[in-house]
Amino acid sequence: LPINHMEGHLLSPLLEANPPAFPFVSLLISGGHTLLVDVKGVGEYELMGESIDDAVGEAFDKTAKMLGLGYPGGPALAALAEKGQEGAHIFPRPMTNRPGLDFSFSGLKTFALNTWHNSDQSEQAKADIALAFQTAAVETLVIKCRRALKETGYKRLVVAGGVSANKHLRAKLEALLEKQKGQIFYPRTEFCTDNGAMIALAGALRLEAGEREPLAVKTHPRWPMTDLKPMVNISDAV
Repeated sequence: LPINHMEGHLLSPLLEANPPAFPFVSLLISGGHTLLVDVKGVGEYELMGESIDDAVGEAFDKTAKMLGLGYPGGPALAALAEKGQEGAHIFPRPMTNRPGLDFSFSGLKTFALNTWHNSDQSEQAKADIALAFQTAAVETLVIKCRRALKETGYKRLVVAGGVSANKHLRAKLEALLEKQKGQIFYPRTEFCTDNGAMIALAGALRLEAGEREPLAVKTHPRWPMTDLKPMVNISDAV
């Protein structure tokens, strides 16, 4: 079976001992994607919002690169942010002052670049910018997740993809779900980035539901999850 990469990420928390029940809102965040999805069951996906430009992980990596932190820069930027001074800079929270669930991170990246060029470019300035960028990106994600949960009425949030390993993001989302008396689910750290286990799980669930295809391999460079077949009997069984 050809398996959708993002479906693998979305289903990865089902590998854990305490998997989420359906339905839930899923925040899928990586170097290539920033998606909010209404998940009613396996294969039953409704796209609620996405980035209109850079994915959040891409913005993390590009900001890290401009600060000289190398690639992939997300974890390095998060580590540097711990040395930053709170309130040294206030970065914008893009697209949060208008309704809707879409994202935009290219402007935030540009704001970071301009702030860096106008700074003394010291190590402390670098840490302060890293903190301001991370804070703005995380708060933007939290605001959109709050809206998505309110819109659906769900009390369960799944967060997956490489950026889901960010500790600051986890802390803020956990606080949000605690306030709303809801539940939040993640894959374990080693399953946050691309991995074979999540692909194997998605394939196993679809095989169990009786889905079969010829041995010839089909590749899909662009394959929206909303095009996938719903597996209602799987959803009932998980």
